[in-house]
Amino acid sequence: MIATEPKASIKGGEFLIKETEASQVFIPEEFTEEQQMIAATCREFLEREIWPRLNEIDNAKSPELISSLMDKAGELGLLGTSVPEQYGGFGTNFNTSMLVAETTGAGHSFSVALSAHTGIGTLPIVYYGNEEQKAKYLPKLASGEWKAAYCLTEPDSGSDANSGKTKAILTEDGKHYVLNGQKMWITNGGFADLYIVFAKIEENGQTDKNLSAFIVERTYEGITMNEPEHKMGIKGSDTRQIFFNDVKVPVENLLSERGNGFKIAVNILNIGRIKLGIAAVGG
Repeated sequence: MIATEPKASIKGGEFLIKETEASQVFIPEEFTEEQQMIAATCREFLEREIWPRLNEIDNAKSPELISSLMDKAGELGLLGTSVPEQYGGFGTNFNTSMLVAETTGAGHSFSVALSAHTGIGTLPIVYYGNEEQKAKYLPKLASGEWKAAYCLTEPDSGSDANSGKTKAILTEDGKHYVLNGQKMWITNGGFADLYIVFAKIEENGQTDKNLSAFIVERTYEGITMNEPEHKMGIKGSDTRQIFFNDVKVPVENLLSERGNGFKIAVNILNIGRIKLGIAAVGG
């Protein structure tokens, strides 16, 4: 057996000061015909459904328009590029998902709704969900039957996400966590069917140091929200405050392990940041 020398990944901004072999750099000419066809589908969707309706999207008084456009994107498979095939997606690689993010980045407000659903809304389950959670939720998210949102930021916790005050307390029968708290700047909040919610579990008067993550369905009792925020830009993107008042979440909807929520949050946001950069290039 021949021992192979381990390769160290480039970290942070090391690429700025270290030499990079040309063979390690991916260039657009390497996209396959299938990948180019996916990009073409994205462009055609923008040309047909989004660009002719930009003013209508920005001036919409309710989230129904964006939601209906998400339905059409789902019919074309644009919501399932990062979802494994066994759960109704296409299971494409990271370069393909980046190509989709770049192409749809020209979709103005719609691109924000799309990326929030396919990225921070869906990927927590793709990467951290157990088999039962993936089988239950990913097919609906990949098809667009259900839309997703990501509930992390609170009035007193933004960049310092782990300082959030939303609490989750286990019921005496051990079957539910009861959520109480407030989230803000929630993209897709007004029409999402599923929320990835971050909260700290409290037990015997002691609150966990780190967040935990929960899959919360819109139909659970106790979820209320404010009217959409009026923003300077991306006006067609539905952004709201959401309140969780004694919301009972089944224990099986705890995502990953107790106290692993902060890790989930930052890892998913890291993917979102690189995709936001390439979406800005596309825009």
